[in-house]
Amino acid sequence: MPDLEVSDRVWTIPNALSFLRLLGVPLFLWLVLGPKEDGWALLVLAISGFTDWADGQIARRMNQTSRLGQMLDPVADRLYIFATVVGLALRDIIPWWLAIALPLRDLLLTLTLPALHRRGFNALPVHFLGKSATFCLLYAFPLLLLGDGDSTLNLLARVFGWAFAIWGTGLYYWAGALYFAQLRHLVQTVKPIKDAAG
Repeated sequence: MPDLEVSDRVWTIPNALSFLRLLGVPLFLWLVLGPKEDGWALLVLAISGFTDWADGQIARRMNQTSRLGQMLDPVADRLYIFATVVGLALRDIIPWWLAIALPLRDLLLTLTLPALHRRGFNALPVHFLGKSATFCLLYAFPLLLLGDGDSTLNLLARVFGWAFAIWGTGLYYWAGALYFAQLRHLVQTVKPIKDAAG
C-alpha cells in the first residue's frame, strides 16, 4: 500500500472532528465539576473516543492526512487526559499524585521541543507504546468516574479503572523514556540546521 500524502490542508473532515473533540474538553470539565452530571460527562468522553477513532480512519481512507491533523490529534488526547485527571482529583476520585504525574511527563517532553526544532523537526513519530498508554488511560478515567459510588457495578468499574490507570501510567512513562532515547540519538546524529548550513 503506498504511503499516504501528508498535506497542508486545514478544512478536512478529520480536522473538523479533532476541533469537535477539543470543544468537548471544557464541556466535560463543567459537567464533572459543576452539576456533577457524570452520565453526560461519560457520553462526552465516549463521543471523544469515537471521533478519535473516526478521524484516523477517514484520514487514511479518504487521503485527508494533514500536518494540522497530526498535531491536533495528540493535543486533543493530552487535553482530555489533563482535564480528566484534574476533574477526578478535584472530585477526590483519584489521588493528586496521579493527577500531577501524568501532566508532568508531558511537561518534561515539551521541554525537548527546542532541540527538535533546531534540527528541523516538529515532533518525533508516535510509537505503538505511546498509543497503548493513551488507550489505557482513556479507558481508565471513564471507568473510575463510573466507579464513584457504592454499588457492585461501581466496584467493578473501580477495579477495572485502576487496572487500566496503573498500566497506562507505567506505559506512559515508558513511552516517555523511549522518546528521550530517540531524542538523544537524534541530537547525536543530526546537526542543528544553522550548523549544517554552515
